[in-house]
This record gives sequence, structure tokens and C-alpha cells, in this order.
Amino acid sequence: MKRSRFFLTIGAAMMFLSGAAGAHRPKTGIQGNYVEVRSCDVYTGSCFANAEMGLTGEEAILTWSITRGSWYGVRLNGLNVIGVVKASATLGDSNHDPYPARSIIIVDQRANRAQREALVCFAKTMAGKLLANVIDVQVAPIKARIGACSKSGCASVSAEGLVEIETRCLGTEDHVCGNEETFYPPLTKVDNAVPALTVEGSFKGDGLGVTWSDAGRRSAFLATFHR
Repeated sequence: MKRSRFFLTIGAAMMFLSGAAGAHRPKTGIQGNYVEVRSCDVYTGSCFANAEMGLTGEEAILTWSITRGSWYGVRLNGLNVIGVVKASATLGDSNHDPYPARSIIIVDQRANRAQREALVCFAKTMAGKLLANVIDVQVAPIKARIGACSKSGCASVSAEGLVEIETRCLGTEDHVCGNEETFYPPLTKVDNAVPALTVEGSFKGDGLGVTWSDAGRRSAFLATFHR
């Protein structure tokens, strides 16, 4: 299926927000499931983390799978939105500023124009500075299966030709030094976050000047969200 690009200018976004605010429609009342994949271990020992800082961890893929709710009055039940980030340093490293970061946003092909605008606004609000510099907004078929119980550790996300994610629970075989912990927290505000192993985490699209593919890292989070 052919992908397309969806152009949402800053002016259009501001008109969308101001129009919604003028109609007194609240942005709250939205919830769903979330998976985040980074290009460095997030569940790890400090010795491993320190060895990766400055070398990996500049990339991240964030997926919000909305189960129900509206954003500024636009119903988004069952839709998905993905943010793909290339930062300037290891995300979460307090010794180096990862910003500015460049990003693209991928919106669900099933969404109509109003829903696409709302999905972009929602993702930018949830991610803050991570998605402050959006290079492109693209439209693609998105399939997301993220367990409602994040403790399952299992998720799969596919945005045709752009993003592939698969995770599983961490097991005893994933403990290397015996001193692992959640070294980096999730990049956005979420609930019930559980680290997981990335079986596959890849971005193969255009716009960021870089693609990547990671496997076998303890680099994922599964969680829920609500606003």
C-alpha cells in the first residue's frame, strides 16, 4: 500500500488549537497503550550504561496506541501515532544535552484530516522537546498490538516500510551482571512502565538522514498513558 505525506504547517496547527480552545473543548480524556524503543539499553547495569553513553542511544521510536478518547474534541478511538527521534546525544544522559533533536511523526492512515491534525498535536504535547523540531509528518498504515497489561512485555508495531518493533519479556537469560536496574526512565510521562527486550526495533524511512536497526537490546518500555 502506498504511503503518503501529510503536511501540517505551524500555522495550520495553531489554527487547529485556537479553534478548539475557542470552542471550549477540553484536550483531556484520552488513554491507551505505549511502547518505546531506544538504541541503547534502558534496563542495565551502570557499567554497561556508562560504556554506551556518547556512542549509542541518540535514537528512539515512541508509539501511542489510543484505545479511546478525544483530543480537543476530535475522537481518536483505535488510532495510532508514532514519533521517531534522532537526538544530538544519548537520550537520558544528564551530562550531555541531547537537544536539538530532529524527528518525524507518522500518523495512522485510517485517520481523517482532523484526526491527523489531532494526532500530531497530541504526540507533540506528550513528547515535549523530543518532538519540538518535526522535519516531516507522514501517513502510513500502522498496526499496533500492545498488551493492555504492560507486564506481559509483548508488543508489535508496524508502520509500512518505516517502522518495525517487536518486544518480549525480560528473562533470567537477559541478566548479564546481576546488578541491572531501570537505568533510564521512559522519555514521556506514562503509567505502569515495564522494561522489555527489543527483538526488533528499526526505522527505515527518510527525513532524518539516518536509519537504524537494533535487536537483542534491553531497550524497550511498555506502558499505559492517560491525559
